[in-house]
Amino acid sequence: MIEVTMHDGTNINVDIQGKGQALLLPVNPKPAEGAQAEELKKWGVDPSLGKTLIDGLKDRYRVIAFDYEGHVILNPKPDSLTPEQLSNDFLAIADRAGAERFAYYGYSWLALAGLQLALRTNRLSALIMGGFPPIGGPYREMLKVTTATYAMATANQGTYGPSYSPEQADEFDWSTVEVTMSEAQTKQFVTLYESLQSFDDSAIQHLLRCPRLCFAGSADRIEYGEKWGDVTVDIAGPLLKTRGRLIEAGWDVALLDGLDHTSAMQPVNVLPLIRPWLDSKPTAG
Repeated sequence: MIEVTMHDGTNINVDIQGKGQALLLPVNPKPAEGAQAEELKKWGVDPSLGKTLIDGLKDRYRVIAFDYEGHVILNPKPDSLTPEQLSNDFLAIADRAGAERFAYYGYSWLALAGLQLALRTNRLSALIMGGFPPIGGPYREMLKVTTATYAMATANQGTYGPSYSPEQADEFDWSTVEVTMSEAQTKQFVTLYESLQSFDDSAIQHLLRCPRLCFAGSADRIEYGEKWGDVTVDIAGPLLKTRGRLIEAGWDVALLDGLDHTSAMQPVNVLPLIRPWLDSKPTAG
């Protein structure tokens, strides 16, 4: 375990396991325990999600695992959670871990973070985006959702923040959800999506050079109610619509049949997809 200083001066713990090509993996390496673990199981979430992914990859890869999502919740960055600073943080982790070149796998907003990283460095040996499309990403929709979340937090209503905890999003009745996160915790995601409003993910595809894979569940489509601006966040739709363009641009594309946002991120579905793909790439294995 090592500590790495992030762009705002806070430190994050980084767990390194295995040998081989480096793989940056923004997951919590520590399994949930007790009541938290039982609650996650009810929603179909592996309480050991991060550890299970690490265990499934560390025999061939040097897995550099760090709970970035948990870090920004504990250490909010309301004015500085931008693509540039995200990339700086990930590169600082790679530097501290001694990884000159590395693969990256992220899911949901951490997938879009990987795309931004790939645009800012030539050090990636492979990029895997799960649960967020490389073309046609729902940047406007997520700004509406996160802005609504922030407004409720500011009004001190308390809220559940859908932007940063996707694992239960499919199951919620959003008309009844209350927000429990702080103003600073929610504002950082508004900052992130505001900074991406002018981003054209179609226009930058020619800048990506490393092998890359994107995937999502075929049923990954979340409808938020009036409280959230009547927004629909469609992840599977853009992958279906732009599949041909993505393949032409150099992406491998996978749609996991019948899976939603929650189920498509579980290791039992992720590992059989990403492990053989990584193993097949000479630059990643």
